[in-house]
Amino acid sequence: SSGMNAEYGGSVNKVEFVRALYRNGAIKFGEYKLKSGIMSPVYFDLRCLVSLPGLLRDASTLLHAAAQGMDYACICGVPYTALPIATVISVEHDIPMVIRRKEMKDYGTKKMVEGIFELGDRCLIIEDVITTGGSILETVDVLQKAGLTSCDGVVLLDRQQGGQINLTNNNFNIRSVFNITEILDLLHSAGDITRETVDKTIAFVNDNQLFKQGS
Repeated sequence: SSGMNAEYGGSVNKVEFVRALYRNGAIKFGEYKLKSGIMSPVYFDLRCLVSLPGLLRDASTLLHAAAQGMDYACICGVPYTALPIATVISVEHDIPMVIRRKEMKDYGTKKMVEGIFELGDRCLIIEDVITTGGSILETVDVLQKAGLTSCDGVVLLDRQQGGQINLTNNNFNIRSVFNITEILDLLHSAGDITRETVDKTIAFVNDNQLFKQGS
């Protein structure tokens, strides 16, 4: 197959899926301040998927297909955007899910991971976007403290700013459905964005590499 991601489509038309994300504002071009304080010409916000059941289902189908061959007993969506995606995968494919809390509750059981699992069970991590890979590593840490094993994950969108390198350096295996280059090519071929937007975004990605190979 051509490229690692070609076979992950399943029943979803990847071109239509990405164009629909763009149309619904899940992919935006302009000037956006990232969590790190850096100004970016592109912004991904997949929180709107909860209001778009068709796209939510497509995202879940693509991510489940990307995990083909990975060995896991349960799944965990990185809170909060990936939670509904993981829920759909769980229900559609009959796979148990666990939920990682973002905050420790101060009443009842003080569990950071909710759900039923055996110690040592392998948990697949589901994520929407990776930049540094930091939120995945944080989730791995919480899951492992709770007694789960987690070394595999799937992500819808890789911003190609070094997150993949960071995760690999931490012995975590991640597969992405799309990377930013593919998304730009696809939207440009469809006539949704200009060549100037593509070039500006690629330049930003190249200038903002957060982890270098082998560092």
